[in-house]
Amino acid sequence: MSNDPAKERNWPKDEFGRSEVTTQLWIIWGWVGFAVILIITSFVFWILKSSPATNGSVVVYCAQDQVYAEPLFSDFQKQSGIKVRAVYDSEAVKTVGLANRLLAERPHPQCDVFWGNEEMRTRQLAAQNVFRKTNGWAAFGYRSRRIVINTNKLSAASAPRSLLELTNQMWRTRVALAYPQFGTTATHFHALRQFWGREVWEAWCRSLAANKPLLLDGNSVVVKMVGSGEAWIGLTDSDDIAAGQREALPIAALPLTEEMLLIPNTVAVVRGAPHPESAQRMFELLHGPGVVAQLVAVNALEGDSASAAATRTLKVNWDALLGELEATTDKLNEIFLK
Repeated sequence: MSNDPAKERNWPKDEFGRSEVTTQLWIIWGWVGFAVILIITSFVFWILKSSPATNGSVVVYCAQDQVYAEPLFSDFQKQSGIKVRAVYDSEAVKTVGLANRLLAERPHPQCDVFWGNEEMRTRQLAAQNVFRKTNGWAAFGYRSRRIVINTNKLSAASAPRSLLELTNQMWRTRVALAYPQFGTTATHFHALRQFWGREVWEAWCRSLAANKPLLLDGNSVVVKMVGSGEAWIGLTDSDDIAAGQREALPIAALPLTEEMLLIPNTVAVVRGAPHPESAQRMFELLHGPGVVAQLVAVNALEGDSASAAATRTLKVNWDALLGELEATTDKLNEIFLK
């Protein structure tokens, strides 16, 4: 026990006095702690604010082939710091599956950006208010629908010049195409109905189906079947033909005609996107000239603008096509799903 009277006078001897001093110390330390927390919080906020990526993420439903899309997503993630979560569709139902998913999720969107590999489904979704109201979607680049032939079986001179010729008996069981209810094949068939008229188109579809074509799960499979010689002629996409040629398959694309279709890619921001800022950055990236140039370089696209293409191809009245979409799909199911 201290015998120093000065110390005894300065230290409260009653419980209330000791509590008061303790309270004062806690108040002092509390303010110090608050100041420290404020400084740390401000520093962390400054770091996050100054970071170019803000550690965000973006969810992309992607109908473009994964082999072409993934390098672009990887570059975007490295440069921006925004984590890309991509959902791809199967080859068999490409675009249709993702479109149905977006429609189902419309009340509670899970996706930020839709990267379409053709125009029809994007326009269908836009008509149903799936995308944001202003600057909701854009088209970029293009590829084309083509007739592909096996050069060991056919010469260009002996190949059919028109799709109407595919119903000839000489091509029975020798034509391959993807199921015409899905993907770019569906878009092409819908556009042909508008070009030829309902009666000619329906008669052609029935004759084509009666000619026993190989109906396959996707355009890349069409190229493989033609390359193997199991089919002599295929109806497919230009990027799949280019991929087959890289694999040294004995195939060649026939020239474009007025029955063929140019197909842009599309990018859209979903209405109510969970990550709107990241979605906008992805939107700007995908239809920018840099991405188009990269996709052209690997033959995923043929050019930067379908409107600037020199060859005469199908011109689509999209409002009329979408108005007939359900009826045309029902007819395709009736003819080709027997």
